[in-house]
Amino acid sequence: MSTAMQSSNSDGPVSAIPPELALAGHVLQHAPALIAFVDTDLRFRFVNETHRRWFGVDPAQLIGRRVNETLDAQSYLGARAALLQALGGQPTHYEGELASGRLRRYVHGHFQPDRDAAGRVRGVITVFTDITERHALELQLRESEQRFFQAFQHAAIGMALIVPGGQFMRVNAALCTMLGYTEQELLARNWRDLTHPDDLATSEALARQLLDGNRVAYHTEKRYLHRDGHAVHVQLSVSQVRDDAGQMRYVVTQVQDISQRRQFEDTLFRERRLAEATLNSIGDAVLTTDTGLHVTSLNPIAEAMTGWSASEARGRRMDEVFRLRDADGGAEVPNPLREAIRRNAIVNLSGKVVLAHRNGFETPIEDSAAPIHDHAGNVIGGVLVCHDVSENRALALKMIHLTQHDALTGLPNRNLLPEHLEQAVQRAVLHDWRCALLYLDMDHFRSINETLGYEGGDQVMQAVAQGLRETLREDETLYRCNGDEFALLLPRVDDASEATVLAERLLRQCARVAPPGAPSPQVGMSIGISVFPDDADGADALLRHAGTATYEMKLAGRGGWRRYTAAMSERAATLRNIEGALRDALAHETLALHYQPMVDAHSGRIVGAEALLRWQVNGHDVFVPDQFIPVAEDSGLIAELGEWVLHQACMQSRQWRQHRHPIPISVNVSPLQFRHERFQPQLESLLDSYGIGSGELELELTERTMMAGGDATTRLLQRIRQRGVRLSLDDFGTGYCSLSYLKHFPVDALKIDRSFVHDVIADPDTAAITRAIIAMARSLGKTVIAEGVETAAQADFLREAGCTLLQGFHYGAPMPAAELDRWLAATAA
Repeated sequence: MSTAMQSSNSDGPVSAIPPELALAGHVLQHAPALIAFVDTDLRFRFVNETHRRWFGVDPAQLIGRRVNETLDAQSYLGARAALLQALGGQPTHYEGELASGRLRRYVHGHFQPDRDAAGRVRGVITVFTDITERHALELQLRESEQRFFQAFQHAAIGMALIVPGGQFMRVNAALCTMLGYTEQELLARNWRDLTHPDDLATSEALARQLLDGNRVAYHTEKRYLHRDGHAVHVQLSVSQVRDDAGQMRYVVTQVQDISQRRQFEDTLFRERRLAEATLNSIGDAVLTTDTGLHVTSLNPIAEAMTGWSASEARGRRMDEVFRLRDADGGAEVPNPLREAIRRNAIVNLSGKVVLAHRNGFETPIEDSAAPIHDHAGNVIGGVLVCHDVSENRALALKMIHLTQHDALTGLPNRNLLPEHLEQAVQRAVLHDWRCALLYLDMDHFRSINETLGYEGGDQVMQAVAQGLRETLREDETLYRCNGDEFALLLPRVDDASEATVLAERLLRQCARVAPPGAPSPQVGMSIGISVFPDDADGADALLRHAGTATYEMKLAGRGGWRRYTAAMSERAATLRNIEGALRDALAHETLALHYQPMVDAHSGRIVGAEALLRWQVNGHDVFVPDQFIPVAEDSGLIAELGEWVLHQACMQSRQWRQHRHPIPISVNVSPLQFRHERFQPQLESLLDSYGIGSGELELELTERTMMAGGDATTRLLQRIRQRGVRLSLDDFGTGYCSLSYLKHFPVDALKIDRSFVHDVIADPDTAAITRAIIAMARSLGKTVIAEGVETAAQADFLREAGCTLLQGFHYGAPMPAAELDRWLAATAA
């Protein structure tokens, strides 16, 4: 409104205001909205006191003045059409700015025609509500969406929004270019139409996990089919977007073309495999070192001739592993590799030289040494090649094969597994991918031997080994470890689900093996899976954890697979100990409630307390709640434990009421306790038994608890609230509930999670988010409680932002009821 509103000018007759306004005038004067009555001459006949509070204008000076004289031009033009429509007899609305000098408010206006007894319009009742904060937030949201879609459309990598059914909802130009389709062509397709058939099963498994809520995001590599038919290797980053009800709206997919990188990697991998195969199959020993002459690799012939395995030799000095002596005198001979690296040239051994084996015997050799260069021509190491010139050479080759392969199945044996595991782990680290180990143990193989004899058992073993080998890809290696145990190394998996899919396939293949003779026992298998780096930090742990998972599978009944979890080795014993101790604590009432005060943000007066469960002996925690509450939920003790907590809190409330300083008590309620069929009857009984009045008890529920159960949960919340029990939303901001969804729940208060409070001073983004949460919560009429307040600076910020109640160590740690009782008594005095 303009400054002209502050002068008085009342021309024209003053008509009577509607009787209902006259009767309700004393109520309307202080309503939190601008309320006025405008007659058919567009003159003000009633103006409430809110005009003074909003714009500093005396309402009496507006009476009799025309609307166009009191509003600034922009405000009048915005509202004029709605006002004239109402004068024409049609109720209408208006949304826009009202201004008075520099004071501006964004308002929602309602224009209601007022009619006399004959039905003639005699004026308009206008009601304006202040929506400035909501309008600002809506503008911010629109700007944020515009920035997102600008970034989306012009991103250098492919971007897509995909609905749960798999249809493309939005795609950017980079994705269209990458796959050779127009935008409209892609929008008419499903991602499954574009996925390479060999990658479809893995992609479907990941998508199901996302839809089922088992994942919030995933990263993987796969192949799409270009419009012209060739495969496009891509790296995907997929994350989900859900609505306020928790239903998935769409997924955001980032697509990066890695075809060229994969081509380079495949070429390098093939060259490396070719080099490894060549080195492992030739009859010469090959040893490589770095420039400091530390061993970096040995091929199998070099292992046999020196007596050192590659893993043992790696990192040792060359002269310790590859010891050369003069064949006639026995004197040490300088290693030619040292000279080759120094001179950057090829150097051959001269004279008769023998290689001393680790166990003492000697082998006559011929060798040559050469430097290894990088792409710039710099020397980065050396390679030494030698061959056995004695009659022992053929025998050595046979011995090498026998020590590294299983005689029955022809598979590599356990001796090769550690080194190959180490190589797979190192490649996984280098390329930032995963590798996996499956440990396979045939079920009841002893009974197969007893039924068919050892010869029949050997035939079954050979058939199983052959069937498993036929199931594998070229880069997957099967080892026979001990008797009826195998290990399967997957040197690269893009996602852990690949290992589980393969395990299912192996189980089906094993079941198809037909033992000789009839009747025969069923051939089955138990499989344990360990994935690097998800489940293990190195090669040894990968092997150990796969074996542990196999053992867990056998305990669970055999004939399936289990993926390793860290809890497998400790969980069972720990949980049994906690559960037993908790049952004893409940029986002997050695648990206790401590109470942390809540204070009024402005006065600092204690206005409530949160009841916190403690399990202590001699003042020291036996277990903290994060340890024993999950055990109580898993073991079914949570209903009994929750009932005990509510009973103690209600009893304490009555004691404080009798001491004449009653304060409300807040109690946390577990989701499982809340959904238990006995929860509401127990609560009703406690309220009646202890005479708990309205507002004296508050239940703190998590977002997940309120979101689960749909309408049934809402009805239960309403019944609880009707009994005078307040409800608060605990740890707000850490779950998936939005403020806009709060209007569907009968919630009195929300507690801002301590993670926000901790960073409000140091992090401007956290401070801005916290202010927005408080402002929107207050606009919905909710009490706002901040927990975890530890400093005066945090308290000052939260108080200024509009927080109602504060709780934290700055005001008091959780304490026994007697201690808080003394504090309350001292405060009252």
